[in-house]
Amino acid sequence: MTNEEILSHIDHTLLKAASSWVEIEKLCGEAIRFKTASVCVPPSYVKPIHNVYKGELVICTVIGFPLGYSVSAAKLREAEAALAEGALELDMVINLGDMKNGAFERVSDEISALKKIAGKRILKVIIETCYLTREEKIRLCGMVTDSGADYIKTSTGFGTAGATLEDVLLFKEHIGPDVKIKAAGGVKTREDLEKFISSGCDRIGTSSAVALLAGDEVKGY
Repeated sequence: MTNEEILSHIDHTLLKAASSWVEIEKLCGEAIRFKTASVCVPPSYVKPIHNVYKGELVICTVIGFPLGYSVSAAKLREAEAALAEGALELDMVINLGDMKNGAFERVSDEISALKKIAGKRILKVIIETCYLTREEKIRLCGMVTDSGADYIKTSTGFGTAGATLEDVLLFKEHIGPDVKIKAAGGVKTREDLEKFISSGCDRIGTSSAVALLAGDEVKGY
C-alpha cells in the first residue's frame, strides 16, 4: 500500500481544545499538499477555513464532541451552523447515557434527525466503543444502519481507549452495505494504518499520519 493510498483514507485531525489558527493553517496546508480525505477540526474553525481555502479541501467537524451528552436540540443547531459555514462532513457523538439507559429510540431518532439535516453530506456516528459492551456495539451497528448515517466511527480519541481491529471486524459483520467504517484513536504506526484499512476502514481519524508517512517532506514544508 503506497503512502498516497493510505493518505487518501485519512481525516487529518486537530481537535485539541487549545488548537491555534497557526496549527490549523499547518493542518490544512498538509491536507491539501498530501491529498488527505479531509481535515477534521473544531466547529469554531469551519468558517475561517472555508473563507481562506475556498473549496480546496473537505472540511469535517464534530458535533456533541467529545462526550455526546448535549441535548439533541443543541446538536441539531450545531450541525446546522457547521453546514451553513462550509462543513461537508459531520462526526457526531451519540448520547452514551441514553444507550446505557436503554433509550434506544432516542439514540436512533437523534442520528436520523442529524442525517436529515446533513442530507447528501456525510454523517459519521461516533459510538465510543471503549464504554460499550459487545451487545451494545452490535445493536448500534443496526441503529446506525437503520438511521441512514454514512459511517460508524469507533472513538473520539478522548475516551479511555481508541480503535481496535476487533471492533472494526465486529462492525463489518453487523453494519448494512451502505455504511462505512471510520477508526480513530491510537492508530499511530504505518503498520496500524495498513491493518485498519485492509480490515475494512474507509477512513482513519488521526493527527499523526501525515508526519509519519511524509516525514522529511513535512519538516521542509
